[in-house]
Amino acid sequence: MEILNSLGIVLGSSWSSGVNLYMTVAGLGILGRTGAISLPGNMDVISHPLIIGVAVLMYVVEFFADKIPYVDSAWDSVHTAIRPLGGAVLAYMAASDIGPVLQIPAALLSGGVALESHLTKATARAAINTSPEPVTNSVASVTEDGLVAGVLWLIVKHPIIAVLVVVLFIIFSVWFLKKMYRFIKRIFSRRKEPSKDTVKS
Repeated sequence: MEILNSLGIVLGSSWSSGVNLYMTVAGLGILGRTGAISLPGNMDVISHPLIIGVAVLMYVVEFFADKIPYVDSAWDSVHTAIRPLGGAVLAYMAASDIGPVLQIPAALLSGGVALESHLTKATARAAINTSPEPVTNSVASVTEDGLVAGVLWLIVKHPIIAVLVVVLFIIFSVWFLKKMYRFIKRIFSRRKEPSKDTVKS
């Protein structure tokens, strides 16, 4: 059962890191510090008050930046490396008890999961920004934070369900990114097509 709990924490935190790294670190740190969950390996270091404080501060900054059209996309661009790296570091620390031979693959896989959820979020925000207005961005931002909070809750209460939910999110992300790739490809192909007036002249 402890292995399943650890798997739920690692996989859940990997996915949620790609959506909101600071909320994930702050949430897990607070949960670990209050004893709501037992963080695996060296992951309990994020329960330190200093780390929790910095994570909360950065979450507040992201909370506002995430709700402003185009600012949110710029913020996502900056975090294209930060979020996956954060997810990988969390998994590396969580797997400290099983040695580097498994720590490194765990970090790579977790970084990949975080990258996928980050790309899904960033792509969705870019699509929303084609019709920029603050209400849609705010709704999307609150929904994303709600999903992260939901995953953190499942990690505590139902770690096995947390794993299943994250797997479903990953499957959805693959489908969504494929759809968006085809959509963007169609848009660029239309722009490259010469107009009728140009052909006649």
